[in-house]
Parts: sequence; C-alpha cells; structure tokens
Amino acid sequence: MQKRKVGQQRTGINPKTGKKYYYKDNPERIRERMKKWSPIHNALQMYVNGKYIPRAHPLHKPGRYKSFNDAAFASLQKGGEIKEGYVYAITNPAWPEWVKIGMAVDADDRCLGYQTGSPLRDYKVEHIVSTNNKRKSESQAHKIAAKMAKEKRGEWFNLNIDQVKNILNEITVDFKETG
Repeated sequence: MQKRKVGQQRTGINPKTGKKYYYKDNPERIRERMKKWSPIHNALQMYVNGKYIPRAHPLHKPGRYKSFNDAAFASLQKGGEIKEGYVYAITNPAWPEWVKIGMAVDADDRCLGYQTGSPLRDYKVEHIVSTNNKRKSESQAHKIAAKMAKEKRGEWFNLNIDQVKNILNEITVDFKETG
C-alpha cells in the first residue's frame, strides 16, 4: 500500500486497487461509521469499570466511569444532586471493632471500590438502609455514632456492628417520615 507524502493531495484513487474509491472505501466515510458504531467512540453508551452497561439498566447514563458512584456523582459537577440513596456500614476483619458508616447511590458498588485497596478483598457490607436524603442521613448517623464510639477516625467508628445497625435503622425512619 502506498502512503501519501506530506502535502500530497488525495486523488480519489484507492491505492490498494488502483481504481476510484467505492463510496464505502472512502476514508472519511469509514471514520464516520467507526465513530457512530464503535463502542469506543459511541457517546450514547455507558461503561463502568470497562464493562458495557445496556441502555435498559435503570442507572444508565452515557459515558465511561470507574464505578456506578462515579456515574451518579458526575451529575454533581453539573449542578444536580441525587438525594436518594443508601447509608451503609462496612467492616474489615483486619480492623475488628471498627465500622465505617458511609453513603452511596449503590452501596454494593461502593464496597467494590474498597476491595481494590485490599489484597484479601475482605471488606463486607454489614448493613444497608435506604433513605430519601443520603447526605443528611449519613451526617445524623455520624453524630450519633461519634457520641457512642470509644474512638472515631473520619468515617470509621470503634463500635460493634449491632450498635451501628441500630443507629442506621433509627436515622432512616426519622428521615423517611419527615421527608
């Protein structure tokens, strides 16, 4: 195959066949088709952690994301916010007696994010509660847990899991009733 030299004009002749380009052989048309149908270039498809997410998925949002939380929180950068979600409790046997209280649109997906930092993949979602305002619910849970905990480090509390389950169940009921 002959390559064009710098500055050389396109002749409309296919260098492979020596004939005029067939309309489907036209390089511009090929690039257009590739952008339209190629999963890499298609702007309407969603990928999470390299996996294709079909349009029928309830959380489908076009783009490439590392996790569903990234997809959900991408809208925050544009001014919108998803209030509904989950407040969860995660533990790891490497730190007994410590429980993390956090919030997410998808708690299981958030746990997968933690697993990447653990060679044993041993983080476990102990409890999940649904809420109509995850940020306020998490904040309330942190305040209650901080009063009860022997020690606190960020979102990690030195409590037993039963105490954390009770805290999460209490705050969720309050916020669901008051809206």
